[in-house]
Amino acid sequence: MADHLVVAAFLALGVVFVIATLGVSWLLQPHRPSEEKYSTYECGSEPIGPPWVQFHIGYYVYALLFVMFDIETVFLYPWAVAFGQRIPFILTEMTVFLAIIGAGLAYAWKEGALKWR
Repeated sequence: MADHLVVAAFLALGVVFVIATLGVSWLLQPHRPSEEKYSTYECGSEPIGPPWVQFHIGYYVYALLFVMFDIETVFLYPWAVAFGQRIPFILTEMTVFLAIIGAGLAYAWKEGALKWR
């Protein structure tokens, strides 16, 4: 029971610290609104068009595919390091993993998610 009280105390202390920090920051911040501060800023040049532009879904699909294959490389590194220990088991596991990733890539390719429109 004492362990739970310690965890609860740290949780409460953390919540109080975050709220207090945000409150002090809000009290001490300078508040001088102006038209220039509320304007959209893009690398030092005036923006063209409205700020709420809808992007094509292809950008998001590419980003998700990149993250998926980037995560794959994170899983491949331990496999390469541990390859000399239990070769049949590790090789089977990695083959299954790469087959699942390959099936995902084949599906994305078949659906046309890799075409830049």
